[in-house]
Amino acid sequence: MPLLLLIQGLCVNGVWLLDNIWISSCKAGKQMPKLSNKKLCADSECSHPILIARALQDYYPGDCRFIPIQQGQLVYVYAMLKDRGNLFWAGSVQNTYYGEQEARIGHFPSSVVEETHALMPATTEVKTTNWDFYCN
Repeated sequence: MPLLLLIQGLCVNGVWLLDNIWISSCKAGKQMPKLSNKKLCADSECSHPILIARALQDYYPGDCRFIPIQQGQLVYVYAMLKDRGNLFWAGSVQNTYYGEQEARIGHFPSSVVEETHALMPATTEVKTTNWDFYCN
């Protein structure tokens, strides 16, 4: 069985920067404006979902920082952006809508979903980074 390894890095001027080491070429992405300087998460890495929500309506993203959501889909919420009154959350859609594609994490307005299951309290304040708003 093949081993899949996910490494976070940053594509800078067409080259991947991983832990300050330049390796292989990549397609240049785009740095987008930050939506917030802080986010509330369940842990310092924002790796545990805070809650599960159900989409109340379809949401079509305006740019690559956001994810599309279809009415009725379940969304796992990992972070709540803090500076602007929790208007935007970050999460992933987990449903057959994506078929065999990987779930994509992105932002969406909190007003398009309703909480269905609380999982962990969002009590850890974390500073956002440029990586949070970087688009490939």
